[in-house]
Amino acid sequence: MGGGRWGGGIEQVVRDLKEKLADSSLSGKARKRLEKDLGAAEREQEYQKAAIKASAEGGQFACSQAAVNENDPQWQNALDIKVPDFSISAHNKELFHNSSLSIAHGRRYGFVGPNGQGKTTLLKMIASRDLKIPPRIDVLYVEQEVVADATPAVEAVMRADKERWALVQEEKALLAALEQGPDEDKDARLAEVYEAMATIGADGAEAKARRILYGLGFDEGMQVKPTQNFSGGWRMRISLARALFLEPTLLMLDEPTNHLDLNAVIWLDDYLQKWKKTLLVVSHDQDFLNSVCDEILHLNAKKIVQYKGNYDDFKEMEEQKRKEQQRAWEKQEKTLRALKAQGQSKNKAEQTAKAKGGGRETGGAKKKKGDAVATGQESSEVKTLIERPREYTVRLEFPDVARLSPPVVEVKDVAFRYPNSPWIFDKLNFGMDLDSRICIVGPNGSGKSTLLKLVTGALEPTKGEIRRNSKLRMGIYNQHFVDRLPMDKSPIEYLRSLFPDETYQSVRNVLGRYGLQGHAHEIPIRDLSGGQKARVVFVELSLMAPHILFLDEPTNNLDIETIDALCEAINEFNGGVVLVSHDARLIEASGCRVWIVGENRDVVQFPGEFEDYKKELLDKMEAHMAEEERRKEALALARKEKLAGRQVGAGRAKK
Repeated sequence: MGGGRWGGGIEQVVRDLKEKLADSSLSGKARKRLEKDLGAAEREQEYQKAAIKASAEGGQFACSQAAVNENDPQWQNALDIKVPDFSISAHNKELFHNSSLSIAHGRRYGFVGPNGQGKTTLLKMIASRDLKIPPRIDVLYVEQEVVADATPAVEAVMRADKERWALVQEEKALLAALEQGPDEDKDARLAEVYEAMATIGADGAEAKARRILYGLGFDEGMQVKPTQNFSGGWRMRISLARALFLEPTLLMLDEPTNHLDLNAVIWLDDYLQKWKKTLLVVSHDQDFLNSVCDEILHLNAKKIVQYKGNYDDFKEMEEQKRKEQQRAWEKQEKTLRALKAQGQSKNKAEQTAKAKGGGRETGGAKKKKGDAVATGQESSEVKTLIERPREYTVRLEFPDVARLSPPVVEVKDVAFRYPNSPWIFDKLNFGMDLDSRICIVGPNGSGKSTLLKLVTGALEPTKGEIRRNSKLRMGIYNQHFVDRLPMDKSPIEYLRSLFPDETYQSVRNVLGRYGLQGHAHEIPIRDLSGGQKARVVFVELSLMAPHILFLDEPTNNLDIETIDALCEAINEFNGGVVLVSHDARLIEASGCRVWIVGENRDVVQFPGEFEDYKKELLDKMEAHMAEEERRKEALALARKEKLAGRQVGAGRAKK
């Protein structure tokens, strides 16, 4: 672990600062400056100790923060999180340095920034309370899928509320005991249990749990299936349902839409817009961030910068800030050129520019300043030159293709089922050409990916036929195509083996444009992240110049900037696009028509726009939830009648 801003002699720095503060002749201004420096040095000392301890114990994380008075009643009862200064390292890599964090109760925050820079780590530090937050704030971080056992999904959700679950279990035990004969004490306790359940609204728990599960894609039958019967992605949905059911003071979600289909994303988006408590969400889904969040936390250069408004507001303000920094850099460069024209050397010109205030204090400069403080030069001002702002940009493109006579793909009377399974499709009839812009929607398991496999030839129809133009080149993207990359080859080796006419440099150029950093061009593909592998596949698609793109959840593992680039590339592409995606912005930006995989083993084109589809879907869910409300009222009435009957029985027994 490095020495941070103060270098390795932090203990000596602390001692020297304390010694200086003991000087009674100090002016008030000098004392205030020294106290500020001492506080920062002590925090750095704590951070270094935590890092050394974590390293010695084989730990992965180290965390330090400004001192907290844990006996302060105001802090103990606070629902806001205010950490003025903290540092975090993971795997000996510093992720946050002297950053601040401010989260107001009842606000919904989006947390954005480059992958691998520490967003998930911060959520884990908050959840584990390694980063100290007020004890009154109950935190829930949705990280792991629910335990796979024989518990039905709806019960697994309701068990999350331990207080209610304990009362339900006690009610069952008391009722079973009273079946054996009257007991005045048990009757009295049962009345108390019913009163406690009424106080916490226990009667509405099952309806609430079912409402949430339905919104996340669980139909009536799925809700009563054991959790062990679900795949990992569905068990993650149950974990999310448990969190929404509990309504913690601070709910933290890390890429929640990755495990959801479009229908569930639309429901979750609508549900979280009404969230009354505090929400902190990491997401690459720009549409989701825009509609759910009212503030954005941006992780940049190991600091968290806070912006009011949604993601679009943040991008506008960030662009303004970048332009201001660009102007400051240009002004500084003009000053440097003028100084050099006057005969100053490069070093002298830079020192003059810094002295005139053209520079800014950086981490390295602060370290030098700390050393200066330790040697008695506490007023030393050390600045660095303004760095030229560099905007992170990604450019994707799919080359224009020659026209093919329609229909390019023709599906005639197609039916399909897997061996010994029910029919998925029956009598499908449609065509696709280079003007097609289609988004296939429907709940998970409805057959969206199966339909793509049929159209592209990965599966053969059980009945009917699918004709494809003999000149058709199909660009296919799905997780299977990412996973089948040769793990022992580098991206350059792999792409040149497919496209021998491409030169070493031309492949590097396109990989760079697609956002793959230079160092990753020549390492084995197995060492790339999911997002980096996805970029290699997109480069492959671009070089093969497809007539129709078939994209199955292409935004998974991509950052927001790359999704923006994908939207732009699709808009500029003159071929066809067939899409399965949960990303509403990609669907809208690419101008896709909605095709619904229906319950009647068919595929139906939705008559309206995507916004109309979202509204219709939410209306259907609302109708279903209204039915659940009526069920809740019936349960409450039955419980009330049961209690009244029990009390009458107890009164007769006394007589």
